[in-house]
Parts: sequence; C-alpha cells; structure tokens
Amino acid sequence: MKKFLAIVLCTVMVFVLAACKGKDDEADYSFADGDQYDYIGGELNILNWGEYIDEELIKIFEEETGVSVKYVKMTSNEEMLIKLRSADCVYDLCFPSDYIIEQLIAADMLLPLDKEKIPNAKNIADRMIQFTEVFDPGNKYSLPYMWGTVGILYNTKMVTEPVDSWNILWNEEYAGKIWQYDSVRDAIAVSLLRLGYDINTRNADEVDKAKDELIKQIPLLKGLGTDNIRSSMINNKAALAVIYSGDAFACMDENEDLAYVVPKEGSNVWFDNVVIPKTAKNVEAAHAFINFINDANLATRNCEFIYYSTPNQGALDRLDPFFIESETFNPSDEILSRCSVFHDLGSFVEVFNNAWSEFKSAMGN
Repeated sequence: MKKFLAIVLCTVMVFVLAACKGKDDEADYSFADGDQYDYIGGELNILNWGEYIDEELIKIFEEETGVSVKYVKMTSNEEMLIKLRSADCVYDLCFPSDYIIEQLIAADMLLPLDKEKIPNAKNIADRMIQFTEVFDPGNKYSLPYMWGTVGILYNTKMVTEPVDSWNILWNEEYAGKIWQYDSVRDAIAVSLLRLGYDINTRNADEVDKAKDELIKQIPLLKGLGTDNIRSSMINNKAALAVIYSGDAFACMDENEDLAYVVPKEGSNVWFDNVVIPKTAKNVEAAHAFINFINDANLATRNCEFIYYSTPNQGALDRLDPFFIESETFNPSDEILSRCSVFHDLGSFVEVFNNAWSEFKSAMGN
C-alpha cells in the first residue's frame, strides 16, 4: 500500500506485547472455529504491498489447504494496474486501494465475491462497510483488509502551539522542518482541504489554486518524503510531517514526544481491499484465503504485526488496549465524519498530474 510499516518496528512491538501477557492469558491465534479448510491444492498467486502481512500466516494457510502460495510485492497502485492489465497476468488475489478498485470495477476486471465461501466476512465492522460501499456498492467485488487516515505527525517539543489545522504546514516558524508527502493525490489533497475544497474535485481552477499553495510551501519544506519520514520524525530531525496513520502510530511508539492529528478541515480515509481478478486461475483458493485472513484470531495476529488499523471487529475485540485506546489507530466516529475516500478521477486525473509536475518542477525535481 504505499503504506508499509518497517518490519523492525513491528517485530519489536509484537515481542513487547507478548512479554506483557501472562502465560494464562496469552493471545490465542488458533482458528476461531477450529480447522475449517479442506485440501485445495494448486498454486495461489498474491500481489500485495511490501511488509503488509504476517508471512507466518501464509505458511499456516499452505499447511491447512495444500496450496502453494507465491507472494509478490508491489510498490504502487500503478504498478499493480500494469500487472493486472498484462496479457499474461497470473494473479489470483491482490490488495488495491479504494480509487483503484473503482477503476477495476469500471473496466470489468474483477470477479464478484462469493460471500458463501467467506463466512468470516461477518467479522467486518459495519462502520467500515459504510465507507467501502462508497467505491464498491454492496462490497460486491472487495472486502476491506486494512485502513487508516492521513494526518499530521508532530513533535510536541518542537511545536508548542495547538496543531489542529493544515495551516500549520505553511507556518514560517517551522521552515526547514516540515515534510510533505511525495504523492500527487495526498499532497494535493492537503492543499485542497486547507482551501476548503473537495479532495475529489473536478474543478481545474481549484486544483490550480491548490498547486500554487504547494509551490508557496516549498521554501518551508525539509523535503518530500515517504518511508524516510518515519526515521526523521523518530530521531527528532523534523517538527511536522504529512503521514499515514499506521506509520504515525509506529513512530509514536518509538518516540513519546510525537503526536498525531487529523486536522479540523478533514482528510482522506483510505482503504486497501482484497479483490479477485477475473484472470484468477485458483478461485477456490482465493476465496479460502480471504476467509482465512478474516478469521478473528488470525486478523488479530496480522494487525499486531503490521500496525495498520483493521476493519475486523473480531480482531478489535481481541487487541491489546495499546491499540484500541489510541485514536491514531482507532479514530472516533467524529474524526471519521470529516474524512473522505479518494475516488477515481477518470480522465480528470491528468489535471492533477499536470499540477503535480509543475510543483515538482518548481522544487527543482
């Protein structure tokens, strides 16, 4: 996803949580309903983001079903689209983001899910379904896998004023200490929201104004970043950063001076869902795997490994309070009420891309 968590941070926290549990109340990661899979066999080709699953779960699935899993990692939704559109596409499962799912549905590239083969779909929380139905009505083609928000991670020792608005990212007091996210949709969304516009606007003038504001921000930036933002913030090298909530959550665990906020103007709430391409060869194994990762106990284990928010209510009911009590990991309904999902912009995406190119050129990139 675009959203992967450094494995070192994840592993450390899993061991910390395990150490805090007594022998008698150690987390149970067995199947909620016992062994529930017959022998399937064959090969299952999965395309997913890097470090976006506890790979021990893949081994368990292989043992349960006799399926040989080939797990391929992608670095962007665009890379995934290229692979799925290839004439020799081999993938049986993939995990695209919300607006990409809209594209795939419109292009008739996905198989409808057979929900009778996914009984654990009942574990998906209702409030998550309400969001994902916006880009996949009735969740006919996809089920949410992980989700989160985009917001501001800030150092409370460096930033003493209240952080509740995107405006602070244009404050000259923090010149050279601000990270903007290196993503056309995310960065332009921040600027659009600050101006009071919709993140899915189809108004070229609004996009142009948002671009102009990003250009004004350039002298204040430490740089454009993605994964490198985490280490910078953990090591007190920057004051403010646009970041995904899962990465923010991990950073805050490493540095107690860090805090995260979804600004009052609103933000993006994103979803990575699991889908079955029409080109899938092992549809039975694909459905079995979706059911497998939605088992409440296994979803708990997976969530503890990768640190992103789970849509699985059964997992939420089992997670340590460390996760549940954090509004970064588990935002309130009030926070979510001011967030929106990205939609596929169709041909209008070129307006965004052109604006982004102008911004990058102004940065000297």
